[in-house]
Amino acid sequence: MAVTADHPTANHPTAGPGPGYPKHPGYRIDFTPCAKRLRIKFGGATVADTTRARLLHETAHIPVYYVPRDDVAVDLLTPTDHTTNCPFKGDAAYWSVTVDGRTAENAVWSYPLPYDEVPEIRDHMAFYWDKMDSWWEEDEEIFKHARDPKHRVDAILSHRPVKVVLGGETVAETTDARFVFETNHPVRYYIPAADVRMDLLRGSDTTSQCPYKGIASYYSATIGGVPYPDIAWSYRKPIDECPKIRDLICFFNENVDTIYVDGAAVEKPVTKW
Repeated sequence: MAVTADHPTANHPTAGPGPGYPKHPGYRIDFTPCAKRLRIKFGGATVADTTRARLLHETAHIPVYYVPRDDVAVDLLTPTDHTTNCPFKGDAAYWSVTVDGRTAENAVWSYPLPYDEVPEIRDHMAFYWDKMDSWWEEDEEIFKHARDPKHRVDAILSHRPVKVVLGGETVAETTDARFVFETNHPVRYYIPAADVRMDLLRGSDTTSQCPYKGIASYYSATIGGVPYPDIAWSYRKPIDECPKIRDLICFFNENVDTIYVDGAAVEKPVTKW
């Protein structure tokens, strides 16, 4: 369901019009069915198990799974006094999850009386991703946040020469890189370890998760006595949908001296990193 302020639907009680829409007429919320089986686990228990999940896509937000209340183990939930207000969705009520004496505070929310523009989110519950232990689509674990079906990751082999300079040293040089084109991300250059000065790198304890690639491990470098923490990363076991980047090394474009492609310096992107 696509929802805008101009096209409300109302098939059950709501809280009235959302006050945010008149100030932001282009704001959009899509509440679309997902055919995958979704399971959410905490403390050894499955707290949600559904084939009727919905993906909520909201302007300037990552997608969020909403689960029908009937498919949530509500006996593991305890209502709290915490509330929040969204000018586009309404007032949210919260629950904590407790399993075998372990509690995730205010880990679940729902909109009992959503605004007129989004009536279908009523009777659905959403979970804070990082407060749960694991999330599963069918029988595969997924990471970080719900995957957007419109998000692409294309890892394409290129024989164009790529050179990475850090601290005045050439730390990587190759004609066998994978250029990774990912929706809403700068182009990244994944380089075979054989073409990287691995003697300048050391593994760090840092890891990160990507819903589209998997779990990344990081490398730091020290060049000329100057430390460069977590300057590069690698996916040792990428998810099945992204096998081409396995064990390749990628440097932060924005944090090295320069990356050259075809002999020309690549413009540094501006990112949160």
